Order: sequence, then structure tokens, then C-alpha cells
Amino acid sequence: MGGAVEPLDPGAVGSVVRYGLAADALDHEATGESLVYSQLYPFEGLQNYTSGIIHHVRLQGLEPGTRYLYRCGDPAIPDAMSDVHAFRTMPAVGPGSYPGRIAVVGDLGLTYNTTSTVDHLVRNRPDLVLLLGDVCYANLYLTNGTGADCYSCAFAKSTPIHETYQPRWDYWGRYMEPVTSSIPMMVVEGNHEIEQQIHNRTFAAYSSRFAFPSEESGSSSPFYYSFDAGGIHFVMLASYADYSRSGAQYKWLEADLEKVDRSVTPWLIAGWHAPWYTTYKAHYREAECMRVEMEELLYAYGVDVVFTGHVHAYERSNRVFNYTLDACGPVHISVGDGGNREKMATAHADEAGHCPDPASTPDPFMGGRLCAANFTSGPAAGRFCWDRQPEYSAYRESSFGHGVLEVRNDTHALWRWHRNQDLHAAAAANVAADEVYIVREPDKCLAKTARLLAY
Repeated sequence: MGGAVEPLDPGAVGSVVRYGLAADALDHEATGESLVYSQLYPFEGLQNYTSGIIHHVRLQGLEPGTRYLYRCGDPAIPDAMSDVHAFRTMPAVGPGSYPGRIAVVGDLGLTYNTTSTVDHLVRNRPDLVLLLGDVCYANLYLTNGTGADCYSCAFAKSTPIHETYQPRWDYWGRYMEPVTSSIPMMVVEGNHEIEQQIHNRTFAAYSSRFAFPSEESGSSSPFYYSFDAGGIHFVMLASYADYSRSGAQYKWLEADLEKVDRSVTPWLIAGWHAPWYTTYKAHYREAECMRVEMEELLYAYGVDVVFTGHVHAYERSNRVFNYTLDACGPVHISVGDGGNREKMATAHADEAGHCPDPASTPDPFMGGRLCAANFTSGPAAGRFCWDRQPEYSAYRESSFGHGVLEVRNDTHALWRWHRNQDLHAAAAANVAADEVYIVREPDKCLAKTARLLAY
């Protein structure tokens, strides 16, 4: 950190991983690439940042469902190799082959609540973690390290640009190392990763610190990609990149979905940051433009579950399409209750006095357009908000926590949401505040969606 910072030379240290099936037999070696990034501000008095050297190494030819041990670093430099860590690869792609447990969390942050969430998550022994954006909330801090729960409330009138304190990323990485060194984690961006800097550059930390299977899935962007884990095809989408039907993301999504073979990956799960179906006042209908552009496509290809974050509370929908109960629509689950740095969302838009002004709902980082209008049918016809909990909203609660998905077979998956306050209950790993089986009906729904695609 400093007014004038000089980046390190990423070529000064090797990027090497030695791995194998036993700690004393790390017989394989892979090399990769390294980089540094900077967060720079053209304003006097602001502290600039340049990162440590970040290494990305791809291991290829790994066997599915296999435990590997590894060390990483530069063996040419004394004491520059890590301790031995271990991870397990995903099961082989195909029906009847599923990860045991998939932890799903959003808006994690680095707070007291974060530590409870992560402790609870680790106790549930997941095989895969999905992190749905808003990683460390570095942009709620000035470059001198001063933070606030609400940046716009505390600093907006006194700063020439929305500052960020990049060491928060380093703190978060060190804190999460016991998790990320042993459990595969797939990440998608949130609004707190935007982090605007000089030359209007954004998402520098996010795109530098994480690796994404973009190239492998035909994507040209770190913001949207897909991957398989056993019999599940995951599609990770971007709330903060162009999602219009004429844009690159939509065209990529259409091509990706068209290639999915449901006889090989029966389950189709999507994830992104900003929810389409939330009944909380916070971010209510904020992502309506994205929903209008993309919902029909996801419905046509029979997406089973959608995971999101952003709203700092928990909510699970019934199967829904276009605000209407639909047995073939996806279940939308919002888990933006990981820990954050702001506050818990508690007010619901359907409560008296809490329906937001429609003009306040667009997000400038999601295009800034107003796409949400008064409902034209159903119990909320003629109004912008319902006057009761909407029928598509099955369960909602303002508590910190995380969720676990266990796909049992090609048609049934068990979803459980775990609250932090239950962490120390007896047999905490078995305590769930919300628990439901999600059931696929491919004979009925895939035939229906195939008809939609024919048009």
C-alpha cells in the first residue's frame, strides 16, 4: 500500500504443484503461470495497492472421485513450498454419480458471523462449495483501512471515487485457506467485487485471485461459465455483465444449454448473485431486467434449481416461472446470509409501508433500466408489491447461515438450510431450519420445455 507502489515481478517465483496419491509419493509435477494486479486511484491522498504474486496451476489427467495430496510453491527457493494439503476430485460425469454434499453460500464477508457460517459449513463436510458473490467486502473500506457498514452513508460525499481496501482480500484468503486448500470452490461475482479504479477498470481482484473454467466451457469471460460435477451441469451467470438477448453472455448461455445431455447430467443447476425472486424490501425486483431477458431461456431448457445471494437473508421459492406457480419452473433459493459486512435484511416488500418506490429499484451496475412494473394479474394485480407473502415464496427467514444440497439420484435432491444459531445445538450437523426434497419430473417437464424450444 502507498501513494506510489511498484508491482512485484511475477516471474521471480516459480508456479509449481507437486502431487500424488500419498504424502511421500508426490510423483507428479505441474507448472503454471503467475500474475500481480494493482488497484490504483488518480487522486491525491488515496493509497494505491499492488498484490502479492498470485499463482494459477492447472492439474490435468486427474482421476474422478480420487483423493490427491499436494504441495505448491517454488522448489528452487529454500523453504518456499507449502505444507502438504489434500483434496478430492469430483465424481465421474454421468447419471447416478453425484458429489456427496454441495455447500451453497453467498455474501460471506469476513466478520464474526462469517466465522460461524464457515465453522458450520465445515462441520457439514461438503465435497464442493458454491460461493455466490460478495466475497470479502473490501469496498466497504477506505484505502486507509477505515470501514463502515454503509459506504454511501459514511463516505460517499467525501471521496472522489468509491475506494476499496485491498488487504481485506489478503485477510480473507488467509482465513479461508483451511477450506479452499481442501474443498473445491466455484465462485461467481457480486456487486462488491466491482471495485472501480483508474481507467474505469473493474473486477481486478476477483478476476485475478480466482480461476474459472471459462475457456473449457466456451466462455470468453470470467463472469459466466459452466462445469459438470457428476450428474449435475452447473451454469454460473453474471448479474453485472451484459445479459441482453443480443449480448455475448446470452448467446453463450444458449449454446451451452443446447449442448447439455440430460441423459448424462440429469440435473441442471444455475447460480448468480442478484435474485429474481425475493420478497424482501432490500433489492426487491432489482434484477428484473435480467429476469425478463433470461428467464424464458432457462425455463425452456428445464433448469431445476437456481441459487443466488445479494439479499442478506434466506428465502426459498416454490417452483415458479414469471411470478406464477409452475411445476416445471425452477426452485429459486437465495442464500445471501453468509455473514456480509452490512446488516441483515428484515423488512418484506409485502408488509405495510415497506413496498419500495419502483423508481428506486434499478441498479446502475445492472444497466440502470426500470423493467419492473405493476403486476397485471394474480393477487397483486395493479400493484408493485403483494400485500401478503407471495404464493411463490415458500420459506423466508432473516438469519445467517448456509445451505447444503445432497443429490440422491437422478430425480430427488435433499436441500437443507442451516442457521448459525443452531451451530452449537446437539448434533448440529443434522439440524436444519428449512429442509425439503426437490423432485424432478423429467417425463413431464422436459417434454413440455422441448415443445417451447420447437417454437
